[in-house]
Amino acid sequence: MGIAIGVDLGTTNSVVSALIDGRVVPLENASGTRTIPSMVTFPEGGSHLVGHAAKNQQVTSPDRSVYSIKRFMGRRHAEVAHEEKLVPYTVVGKPNELVKVRMGRKLHTPQEISAMILEELKDIAEAAIGEPVTESVITVPAYFNDAQRQATREAAEIAGMNARRIINEPTAAALAYGLESMRSKRAIVIDFGGGTLDLSAMNINNGRFEVTAVHGNTHLGGDDFDQRIIDIVADDFLRRERIDLREDAMALQRLKEAAQHAKVELSTREQTEIILPYVGVNKHGPVHLQYTLTRETFEGVCADLFESLRTCCQELRQIGGVGTGPNIEIILVGGSTRMPAVRRIIAEAFKTDKLNKSVNPDEVVGVGAGVLAAVLAGQMKNVHLMDVTSQTLGVESAGGGVSIIVPKNTPIPHSISRVYSTPRDNQTSVPINVLEGDSASAPDNRTLGLFRLKGIRRAKRGVPKIKVTFDIDADGILSVNAADADTGKSQEVVIQGGSGLTKDDHERLVEEGKNRRIDRRDRRAKVDLCDHAQGVVINLSKWLEHNKPYIESRAADQLHGQLGKLSKAIDNRREEKIRKLLTELDGIMAQNKAG
Repeated sequence: MGIAIGVDLGTTNSVVSALIDGRVVPLENASGTRTIPSMVTFPEGGSHLVGHAAKNQQVTSPDRSVYSIKRFMGRRHAEVAHEEKLVPYTVVGKPNELVKVRMGRKLHTPQEISAMILEELKDIAEAAIGEPVTESVITVPAYFNDAQRQATREAAEIAGMNARRIINEPTAAALAYGLESMRSKRAIVIDFGGGTLDLSAMNINNGRFEVTAVHGNTHLGGDDFDQRIIDIVADDFLRRERIDLREDAMALQRLKEAAQHAKVELSTREQTEIILPYVGVNKHGPVHLQYTLTRETFEGVCADLFESLRTCCQELRQIGGVGTGPNIEIILVGGSTRMPAVRRIIAEAFKTDKLNKSVNPDEVVGVGAGVLAAVLAGQMKNVHLMDVTSQTLGVESAGGGVSIIVPKNTPIPHSISRVYSTPRDNQTSVPINVLEGDSASAPDNRTLGLFRLKGIRRAKRGVPKIKVTFDIDADGILSVNAADADTGKSQEVVIQGGSGLTKDDHERLVEEGKNRRIDRRDRRAKVDLCDHAQGVVINLSKWLEHNKPYIESRAADQLHGQLGKLSKAIDNRREEKIRKLLTELDGIMAQNKAG
């Protein structure tokens, strides 16, 4: 196994971590921060930008800046009606197709855009470690379904990494937190980020992490609270000025950033001012926006969102083994847990005031992923992890019902079998419709895979014995086998492609990712060469000026001429010319030194 890193591929921000000098730490990027915006911008006629560089372009290119792509991972278009209203870029696809993002004439899958973010994180890690990175552990919301997990694994492959494990975000947070305090405890991790809400109940005991239940809402996150602020401010501005800021992409982006800032301020203050000068123009000239937002108003317009949080907490409590009271420790993860109303609701729901805020909510998930990466690489010992399934799994039964094979919150890895038969006389084949979801009606659940077991001997209905086996690995990814006990005929399918990508599309994107990384490497090498050459010009020019009395005029003129040619080649970015001139310059300097 090569160098392994931990990655928190977040909705709003992402973190990469690694084991350095015996400790797992989040790694700093070129901007000096330990998080990067999970954003990719596609400038007109230029190469894509990632992270801070992308965010710097967001106000001027809002419709070409892709953020919150995590909310679209492994999702069909019919499933994202709410999410696509929150973003300025165009999301396309037929109702049952994997969504794609349209940028000009090109369509990008969420896996491809996520891979661009992962490539940036991979570069940060390689710069910090000084070695190539090939292995990773990547976190996902505990409530991610099979398709979303598959899409995350595909994104890693497109980025040139093997995802050794896909780990639930609350579990990763508990890993990071639990290492700081090895005493035995029952804990509930509340991971409330920009796009999703996750709750995990677990037992932590001397390096053993056992998840007992998970719950959550993949349609609830900080983005939704931002949108409520945007709407009340935009509605007020529309009433006063007859200008709808939501119809102007640049104005809307400015308002979005102001809304995010206001939400943060209201976590520590009772009110805040939203001020946007020159945000629009009417017949009298430029108009400015000023709006006073109180915490009371904010909590009022977000009441249903807070109630969704309360409901999730109550539903987790109803799952077996999850209690309440002072003996349970609540670990808060994700930026949205900073909101006072969120903390109040969590404390009320679990009847405890033991809300652990000692961990950095923005970095702890990434650190936990790095811990597991170090464990898998054999660099850390005495850490044992047991997770559970986040969704109910089964097969369609006769009449359109559902036969549950793996209940939600089953410990993984796990293998279980059920025996079925034919519903009609003389059937020689049966369809196996693998389902995910809690509904008793098959059409209301998500189909993960549909295949047919053939070669069954003719017999009366109920006579053939068909054994269906579900195998779930440690990543929560499913394989299904169906076998006829009489004939021995069997068929096995690994539920991949459940993300919506075909094998050909996946291979094409992996190849495009490889070419993109080669281009990035070549561009970086070209920039480094030009920077080196520019340094040579500056230093030699200073040297010439300083040593002017001691250098023959002919030699000085020769050097000045060579430096002029080099400066021109740098301005024109002529890579081969720069290399040639640098070599010639070395020769001239060596000749003058010898002379």
